[in-house]
Amino acid sequence: MLANKLEFGDTIAVVAPAGFEDNSLIDEKISIISSLGFNIKRAEHLYNKYGYLAGQDIDRAKDVMDAFLDDSVKAIICFRGGYGSLRILPYLNFEIIRKNPKIFMGFSDITALLNAIYEKSSLITFHGPMINSDMMNIYNLKSFVNTLMKNSDTFEIINPKTNMMRFYGSESADGILVGGNLSLICSTLGTDYEIDTKDKILFIEDVDEEPYKIDRMLTQLKLCNKLSECKGFIVGDFIDCHSSNSMSFSLEEVLKKDLLSFNKPTVIGISSGHGSTNLILPIGARCKINTNEKKIEICERLLV
Repeated sequence: MLANKLEFGDTIAVVAPAGFEDNSLIDEKISIISSLGFNIKRAEHLYNKYGYLAGQDIDRAKDVMDAFLDDSVKAIICFRGGYGSLRILPYLNFEIIRKNPKIFMGFSDITALLNAIYEKSSLITFHGPMINSDMMNIYNLKSFVNTLMKNSDTFEIINPKTNMMRFYGSESADGILVGGNLSLICSTLGTDYEIDTKDKILFIEDVDEEPYKIDRMLTQLKLCNKLSECKGFIVGDFIDCHSSNSMSFSLEEVLKKDLLSFNKPTVIGISSGHGSTNLILPIGARCKINTNEKKIEICERLLV
């Protein structure tokens, strides 16, 4: 299921499915997106606060559904992550989403929505910058334009020249791209929204998690056969994921032990996630890890 590509002058709905933010910062960040040449529609409950959430679950879910139902809206971009996306999943109508395909983008806590919408509505979603991200970062802006405003049949995910991707494995892998934030992926296990990794390319990233916690989460996925079922792995940014304990395994050691041991085509170091550069990755699109040419390719049209 494909949404229409975004054009300058189109309307972007801003929703807050997870944590709340200061009202003045919301307005400041929205003004930046507006200055790029888009009309902005603020969700009804965008400025709400309920504990650590941006309003009641039913209200946050309603904002998402209202945006999908609004014919004037071309794209839906989440304001921020934090926590709360999992809580609204039971209130979403995936059949309505399937019948009203639109660009839907976010990352971090929004991982739960990206994968659930793809799995239950067959709509390609976009793991990428949110409204509170640095959209003036030249790489973010270029990724935004090239991914959401064009409809190329295939394209390559290209890192900034200063960030080198490392490729492992002698073969290439071709499969549907799923995943996002590792903590959120694990949070779906055992639920009706559990991630399906069979014959998929699994993308993972995270922030502020010590190596032993990453080891624990990857081990959980391993014990659920989620890693063995994959065709390959793409590892994004793991920001501030180190330990002050000198006896700890390093992040590199954990990834080597828990991922490279499967001998599947693997890419480590793509600039996507919680780093300053957050390249957009289409969840639900066919992806190829080309280990011979050392590149990641998206092998189908994402938008119409």
